[in-house]
Amino acid sequence: MDLRVGVPRAYFYDDLDLEVACAVEEALRVLGTFTREMREIELHTDADRTLQAAEAYAFHADSVAKTPELYQPETLRRIKSGESIARADYLRRRAELDTVRKDVRKVFEAIDVFVTPTTPIPAPSIAELKHNPDLLRPRELLLLRNTRPLNVWGLPAISLPCGFTKAGLPIGLQIAGPPGRDDLVLELAYLYEQATTWHERTPVL
Repeated sequence: MDLRVGVPRAYFYDDLDLEVACAVEEALRVLGTFTREMREIELHTDADRTLQAAEAYAFHADSVAKTPELYQPETLRRIKSGESIARADYLRRRAELDTVRKDVRKVFEAIDVFVTPTTPIPAPSIAELKHNPDLLRPRELLLLRNTRPLNVWGLPAISLPCGFTKAGLPIGLQIAGPPGRDDLVLELAYLYEQATTWHERTPVL
């Protein structure tokens, strides 16, 4: 397949669970057997959530005012964090986002797609989170670490299984492409599935 694959090691591959790291490295090896080129790339991420907070509050404002009791307390707190964001700050961040989305397209001048672990850790158990609810938000932020930037950048992406942990939890490989090129993402995902059997395995529940 005549595709150039990028591997953004910094950030997306930081502090991976060992089983996730091993599965993804093996997936990269497999991809390397039928793609034209694999190279490491840099992608700069921004953890600022001003836009998210402002838009979430704008969407929920009426419901929060009328029926706040219907929201889980932590969810309500997070939504209300956008209440005090000034319009000028919102507009500034919105303009910055437009620039970031234009800049990220330049990455695809040197590659066609890039691949990352879908999540840096396996999913935590419900029992663990029920036992210690304070872990919920930190775990959530970690699980969303690698997928959130792609949503912000507006890139098409897919997650497909590339292994399982010893406990039987699925491990995901994320493939992303430039805006409007869903076909490249789907084509590479299909070829990876044809070269492996992970998609045929069902987790034991």
